[in-house]
Amino acid sequence: TQWRKDQEQDLKNVLKNTDQGIPLVFVSGNHDIGNTPTRETIDNYCKNWGDDYFSFWVGGVFFLVLNSQLYFDSSKCPELKQAQDVWLNEQLAVAEEHKCKHIIVFQHIPLFLRKPDEDHDYFNLEKSVRQEIMEKFHKAGIKAVFSGHYHRNAGGFYRGLEMVVSSAIGCQLGEDPHGLRVVVVTDEKIVHRYYSLNELSSQGIEKELLDMLAKQN
Repeated sequence: TQWRKDQEQDLKNVLKNTDQGIPLVFVSGNHDIGNTPTRETIDNYCKNWGDDYFSFWVGGVFFLVLNSQLYFDSSKCPELKQAQDVWLNEQLAVAEEHKCKHIIVFQHIPLFLRKPDEDHDYFNLEKSVRQEIMEKFHKAGIKAVFSGHYHRNAGGFYRGLEMVVSSAIGCQLGEDPHGLRVVVVTDEKIVHRYYSLNELSSQGIEKELLDMLAKQN
């Protein structure tokens, strides 16, 4: 806690150097609002980084950003979890009405790491909560959920819904190199690759993805 303000300022200073043509979208996680969030920790996050959950459209694709800490432990702010649940149902109704090309979700904590029925631990959501969300997402036609939290690459499928867990650009807990995931969304599909920072700086992203991006433009 004693370093938080300085760390946040460091990050903001670095992000100022990002090309202005690249929109930045923030997803709240346990290091931002706590493993057991409160109204106060969420309010502080929102003042610094924007809403803890929201939606946006890009090129006919509908994106949902969720506060997954409310699914992990909402014991100190149950009314905020209920508000997000109501909002999410409304958003999924909007998506159905507008017949979007894809629906994609961002949330910090993965639904699961490898299998939909795996045991619950610190790095995934509790089984009954997970099952309810997976079924809701499946019925809504959501194609992919992108998460972090695990600090390792992982993922799997639930009835056509892909769970994509990306490793970290900094603190690695596994064997993955420091890196990031590049995702290309076309009318037909969602393609993603994890690249190490060394790969990106020496050779960039592979031709297949560049060709897909060129077609989109």
